[in-house]
Amino acid sequence: MISLTDAFVSGKSLSEYCNQEGIPISEAMIRREVAMGEMTREQIVEEMRKNLLVMRESVRRGLEEHVESVSKLSGGEAMRLFRYAKYEPFSGANTCRVAASAMAVVEVNAAMGQIVAAPTAGASGILPGVLLESGIDRGWSDEQLIQGLFCAGGVGLLFAQNATISGAEGGCQAETGVGSAMAAASLVELSGGTPEQALDAAAMTIKNILGLVCDPVAGLVECPCIKRNALGAANALLCADMTLCGITSLIPFDEVLTAMLAVGHDIRREYRETAMGGLATTPTGKAVAEKVHRFQEFERSHATV
Repeated sequence: MISLTDAFVSGKSLSEYCNQEGIPISEAMIRREVAMGEMTREQIVEEMRKNLLVMRESVRRGLEEHVESVSKLSGGEAMRLFRYAKYEPFSGANTCRVAASAMAVVEVNAAMGQIVAAPTAGASGILPGVLLESGIDRGWSDEQLIQGLFCAGGVGLLFAQNATISGAEGGCQAETGVGSAMAAASLVELSGGTPEQALDAAAMTIKNILGLVCDPVAGLVECPCIKRNALGAANALLCADMTLCGITSLIPFDEVLTAMLAVGHDIRREYRETAMGGLATTPTGKAVAEKVHRFQEFERSHATV
């Protein structure tokens, strides 16, 4: 018998606990929060509802308002992609809208707007973009979306405990990769999949981008982060579909996390959120960094005390 205390030690133990209790990952996560915190079940669910509302508003702002970052490096591209979705895009209208919604959140973040880190600010668009747009498409209620968020939280917790959700430690695979894994697992659970299937979907999303570096231009969470949120959203959709049609991950979830952590540690420091490698050190990347630096110096010199 697996206890609630041991349920989140690994994907294997979580699956065993869920099967033993006849519950999905979301319910296991709620039980854990109740057992570890000082809030009631109702209060915990209400807190997650607040997260959902913030996510929904950040998507709306990014798609309906022209948000622009302080650096002027981002803003308006999510809106453009969302509008393009009606013109028979190669990736499909739904995928385009999901990707645009994911980009919208990270654009709002770059413009100093309110977002929910999922699991980080740099990867904050994937989960809301995937869940909210899919919810519109499937007619999911807020209660179902909240269930999806708890499932995502449970999967994210496994990554945080057994691998990493830090770009500085593991590269972008640990940020947009984990965000994509959380989103894919949520879609599978909300579509009636088993806990094992949800974790399979999460495993496949990481396998698809294993070793992805974190190379922010000018050290800002804008380029290439915003567009990687779009890719992460599409990755989540595809991995959820593969899982729901019966495809499984040859490498188990827990072993994928072990591999991910090892790969992350093997990635050179220059490619782990230092802005000292990759796209950040291209000629254009360097020019942008210098421009941003000059702007920041100007702002500091003219700041009022």
